[in-house]
Order: sequence, then C-alpha cells, then structure tokens
Amino acid sequence: MDKSFLFQAIVYLASAVIGVNIAKRLGLGTILGYLLAGVAIGPFVLGFVGEEGKDIMHVSEFGVVMMLFVIGLELEPNLLWRMRKLVIGLGGMQVLGTTIAISLAAYFLGQSWQAALAIGATLSLSSTAIVMQTLNEKSLLKTSSGNSAFAVLLCQDIAVIPLLAVFPILATEVVDNQSASLIGNFSGWQQTLIVLGAIAIIIVAGKYVVGPVFRWVAKTRQRELFMATALLLVFLIAELMIVVGLSPALGTFLAGVVLANSEFRHELESDIDPFKGLLLGLFFISVGSTIDFGLVKDNFLLVIALVLGLMFLKGIILYVLGKSFGLKGDQNMLFAVSLAQMGEFAFVLFSFAGQYALISAGDIDLLIAVVALSMALTPLFFVVNERLILPKYFTKEKSNRRADEIHDKNPVIIAGFGRYGNIVGRFLRANGVSATVLDNDSDRVELLRRFGYKVYYGDASRFDLMKAAGAETAKIIIIAMDTPQQCLEMVAMVKKNFPHLKILSRAYDRNDSFDLMESGVDFIYRETLDSSLRLGADALQMIGFRAYQTHRAARTFLKHDERVLADLIKHRHDSKSYISVAKEKITELEELILRDIKDEGILERDSGWDSDKLRTAPKS
Repeated sequence: MDKSFLFQAIVYLASAVIGVNIAKRLGLGTILGYLLAGVAIGPFVLGFVGEEGKDIMHVSEFGVVMMLFVIGLELEPNLLWRMRKLVIGLGGMQVLGTTIAISLAAYFLGQSWQAALAIGATLSLSSTAIVMQTLNEKSLLKTSSGNSAFAVLLCQDIAVIPLLAVFPILATEVVDNQSASLIGNFSGWQQTLIVLGAIAIIIVAGKYVVGPVFRWVAKTRQRELFMATALLLVFLIAELMIVVGLSPALGTFLAGVVLANSEFRHELESDIDPFKGLLLGLFFISVGSTIDFGLVKDNFLLVIALVLGLMFLKGIILYVLGKSFGLKGDQNMLFAVSLAQMGEFAFVLFSFAGQYALISAGDIDLLIAVVALSMALTPLFFVVNERLILPKYFTKEKSNRRADEIHDKNPVIIAGFGRYGNIVGRFLRANGVSATVLDNDSDRVELLRRFGYKVYYGDASRFDLMKAAGAETAKIIIIAMDTPQQCLEMVAMVKKNFPHLKILSRAYDRNDSFDLMESGVDFIYRETLDSSLRLGADALQMIGFRAYQTHRAARTFLKHDERVLADLIKHRHDSKSYISVAKEKITELEELILRDIKDEGILERDSGWDSDKLRTAPKS
C-alpha cells in the first residue's frame, strides 16, 4: 500500500473529518472523535498507518507543545496570585496525595522505589488538552468545578519541571541512548544543575530578548512575518530543550509564562491557535493509532484493572480534596470525573524515564496503553456523569431540602430568580411593587438573602408551593426559570391550576418562543432581543443617526418582529415554507424602516425630541 506523505495526509485528515463529525453528532466531544479516528486507521483495524504512526506522533507532539505555550501565555502573575490557594493548596495536595497513593501501589506490585515514585508522579498528572477542551466545549470553565480543575491542571503543568529535574537523580544507571542529549555524559547532580540552568536561561531570554525581537518584527506590519516569528520561537525553544535533554513542552510553557504580560500576548495567542488545534487533533489521532491492542489483548484483564483502578483511585482523591475545598455536589463530581484520567505528559515523562532506565521498556509500553485508554474513556465518563450520575444522585440531593414556608401574599409571583428574574425583581422593587419570589437553587437563595432580597427556597412548579405563595389571589406570574423545559412545565402547571393568572415568560430563542406560544403563554420575552436592539441603536447613534430616529427604528423592529413571530409559528415544521416567509418578512421590515427614514414629515416631527446635545451625550 502506498505510504507516501500525501497518502498519509489524506488518511489522517479524512479520519479526523469523519471521526470528529460522528463524535460531535453523538455528543461525545472532539477528543474522543480524534482518538477513535486514530484507532480506526491504526494497524489493528483498517491498517492505513503502522509503525510510521509513531514518527507522526513526534511531529504532532508540537500540538501539545503549542498548547502549553498558549496556557503559559494565559498565566498572568496576577491570575496566579489570585488562584494561589487553589493552585498550591488543591493542586499541590492532589499531586502529592495521588503520587504517594500510586507509588505505594506500584511498590507493593514489585517495582523498585525509584520506579514506583516515577510511575506515581507521572500518573498523578491529568490531561490538560482533554480537560480544557472538553470544559470549554461544554462552557464549564467559569463554573466552580471548571475553575478548580484549571487550578489543578496549572499545578500539574508546573510540577513537570521538578519531575524532569528529579528523574536523573533517581536513575540507577545511564543508558547509551542519551548520547543525543548534550547532558547525557554528566552525572545526575550535574544534569540537575544543567536542567535548572536551562530553565533560567529561557526565563531571562523570554523577558529581555524575545520582546525586543517581536517589536522589531512588528514594525514591518506584515502579519505573516509575525506569525512566522511566533512559530520560530516555539520551534526554537522546543529544539533547544530537546538538545539539553528537557521536555520541549516544558520550555515553551515557561516561555509563555514569561511573555504573559507582554504587549504581544493576544497576537501570539491568535497566531498560534490554528496550528495548535490542528496539531493537537493530529496528536490524539496518533495516540489512538499507536495503542498496542496486541499488548492490551494479551494482558486484557490487567490493563482494564489498571485503567479503571487508577481512574477510580484518582477520582476518590480528587473528590475528597474537592469537598474539603468547598466544592458541592454536582460540581465536585464533575471536578473528580474531569481529572481522573492520565495526561499527555505521561508520554513525555515515561520516555524520559526510559532513557534513564528508571522503568523497564515492557512496563512503559503497558503503562502507555493504560494512559491512552484512560484518555479515550474520559469523554465517555463525562457523558455517563451528565446523563446518569448527576441526575440520579445530585439533583435528588438538592431536592431533599424542604421548601420554605411562605407567608407573603403579593399580586406578582416570580418563579426563578437567576440573572434574568433578578433584574425583573429589582425593577419591580425599585418601583415599590412587592413580589413573592421562588427559586430552587439553595446556594443562590442563600446568597441573595445576604444582599437583602426576600427569596423563598422551593420548586415553583409544585402546586402546593404555588398555592402557599398566594397564586389563587395573585394577578401575574413571571416565569424566569433557568431552562426552557422548566419554563414549559411551569406554564402547564399554572394553566391547569391557576388559569386566572396572566403569564409573562422568559424565552431563549425563536423555537423556545414557539413552544411557549403553543402552550398558551400570554406574553413572551426573548432574553436577548431588547438588549440587542439597544446595542444596535447606540451603534447607529455613534455613526451619526439622530437619537430619536434610532429609538423609533428599534421600536419598529421590535413590533414587526413580534408580529412576524405569530406568522412564522404556522410554518415552523415546514423548513422550506418557513425560510420563504422569513425572507419576505425581512425584506418587508427593511422597506418599512427605510420609508420612515426618508419620510420628511416624521423627521420634522421627531426633531423636536432630539437635540445635538442629547445626540452627542456620552454613553453610560
């Protein structure tokens, strides 16, 4: 079979396109798509790639190198200082505790204490690439679990530095294959000093040399030259680190940290990002294609026991630590599941340990298969956690709290007091209108009470709670719950039991609006429509439109859009007809607003409302 470069490129790119597409449609995430694509084209399934897959992995490891460089760029000193408790406390305890636990297990399984320590420290690390990309795809980076996971990953990435320095000291013998490194002929202590010296050189050069070079290149105003310089920096540092026997990912990570406060930070991030994503995908395909399924088959029970045992052990340690650092329920479970796998640094560290004969070659092959399988299982664990564990155990935990007793009787009831309902409630309160507020997020209720809001804990979709809240005598129910499904269930309950109430409901988009309209809601408010029109009106003013003219255009747009919604609902299940009617309405709206703009009578009448002083007033 032809194994030319072009053929290999076609195989890898085609497998990525198909694998990731299928994985995304199944809700499994892109990383698992890449890994499965690698398994499919590997020697144990289709056989499109064989031993050369290992060579390609060496190239694709630059994806990990670039990812660490970008992570380093995001590590502003101020951010590190703000997160010091989590990075040093939670992250440090995770690395230390997991290293001790796995090292003891490895020692009692027959490894020397040096090998056990190297294995424990390496397997204590998680996959920054998988976790960060998955959390980002699921928009979980800003949650408490995402924040804690990010801090632990930072600590783990930093921990690679001392690990690379300590491995030579642990070595009991030096093998010949170190001759490629300039430090191969030095003693362990001398190599440690050289490692620390090389790191110091990168830090100093990054601070005093790289900045001036980028300023010099930036003066050419050639974007492609700047991009080439950014790639040159990454490759140069990687090569230098390889020459002195260090991890290229570690070197670029440090360089990124040094450049985090430079004026070129964002430019570097945007230039590197496309290459990082493509090479990371290639890296995971290579990992999938090089999993030795023959070894896995021969040691099937041992491999499965190691994969599940290690992930369970790491998960237990993470869960205990997360609980001690204040993570609650579902967030703590997500934190433990996200970091339970082993990471890409294991490939680098096991290779490094092999050079120093810390771990036997056979054990390294077995452990690499375990690491790769744990990475492949992570997206599945996310799915199991989301669909089975969290709904069954942690939602129930939250609902076990008894609802508050309600004594207020007000004309308005607000169901849900998150970011949307909160604004409505504050507006009503500022106008002297009292409302009975219900919310089923106990943490949010406690927080709002500290701000002086009278919020009752409880599930507003319960008939008895709504009755206790005075629904039989109230006039209006405002539904501002967190999900469209919750809003729909609430509407159904109100329509059935309290039909006299006027229902004002939050909607997320047009489809959500259609569902609410069909369920009989009196008034629907799409949560981004008004703010979008306000922004558009401000933009028009800034380019010279009169203030009242933009206000009138925004009102026209809003009223027209609400009328169109009522027409489009008749065509929502016929996409061809829906698109045709929608296009007609868009044209109709544009013609309507343009007619208004050209109408001299309207302009003359409205000019009295708008002075030059008002038009040029600064925006708040």
